[in-house]
Amino acid sequence: MRGYFGIGAEDINKAMNVAALMRTAHAFSASFVFSIGRVHAGAQWGRVDTSDATGSLPYYEFGEPGAVMLPKGCELVGIEITDDAIPLPSFHHPRRAAYVLGRERGSLSDELLARCDHVVKIPSRFSINLAVAGAMVMYDRMLCMGLFAPRPHRPGGPVEPVPMPQFGPPLWVKKERKRNARATAAPRVEL
Repeated sequence: MRGYFGIGAEDINKAMNVAALMRTAHAFSASFVFSIGRVHAGAQWGRVDTSDATGSLPYYEFGEPGAVMLPKGCELVGIEITDDAIPLPSFHHPRRAAYVLGRERGSLSDELLARCDHVVKIPSRFSINLAVAGAMVMYDRMLCMGLFAPRPHRPGGPVEPVPMPQFGPPLWVKKERKRNARATAAPRVEL
């Protein structure tokens, strides 16, 4: 898969939630995990994050939204219920993305929302658990990146194989062919 993603959360009070989010990120092959503001990491963290995600993935701690630093070209995607948020099933995931979820008893801060390139909401009747929301976003990203055979129209498994990516020759080969074709073309004769 081309591209990468990271996932994190802002001001988390429950260590179990952030540990479950980090473990799930590790399972879905995230490139990095992060936290913004305070994260209460108690003794419960290790009981939930049995994959040691923060020991296996780069883990970044940012004190405030203004301190968040992402790789060049990485788009920040806020997961939040707002009136203008894009429903997750209609969202086209960026190739390079960092997803951020908000507080358990609140929402993403206004400062962080202002920094987001996109704001996405999970179409549910009410707010769901932070770790569950993160898992849904990562699962949706995996489906949208085209790593699997298309779903059949009838119940059951796929009937078509997974399409293999098609890469043409390198760009320099294409350009060289074009130059050679121009050089060998018959010269124009003007009358």
